[in-house]
Amino acid sequence: MIKLENNWRQKSLESLEKNTWPALSSDESSYLIKTCNSLRKKQLQDLTTEDLRLMIGQDIGLCFLIPIAIETLTDNLFSEGDMYEGDLLKSVLEVDTNFWKENKHYWQQLNDLIKDRMEEIAKMQFDISKFEICNTH
Repeated sequence: MIKLENNWRQKSLESLEKNTWPALSSDESSYLIKTCNSLRKKQLQDLTTEDLRLMIGQDIGLCFLIPIAIETLTDNLFSEGDMYEGDLLKSVLEVDTNFWKENKHYWQQLNDLIKDRMEEIAKMQFDISKFEICNTH
């Protein structure tokens, strides 16, 4: 688990990870690559639900973005980016099992949010198998 600085939300993923991605040439990069590259430069406090959905779906910056996503989901479990109701939750639930195994406290926080709402989640037909497999209880 990474210990987060007090002002981590005022920093970008690039700054926090101390990793600057190389510049992209506009003709050889897809929309997704350009967008992710750009979002890595944005302060975390300025990321939208859609930004979180997109970056988490690409497994980028999870140790910094999952806590923000959990806060967003605490306010509204079915928060919506640009795709559909609950798209952020779907991205979070599909995060690789290794992340959840290494970050049990985040797994527990999310589990506490969803455990009483599994019927609603099931109706949305989200695949929660990666998340559930990490249940150690």
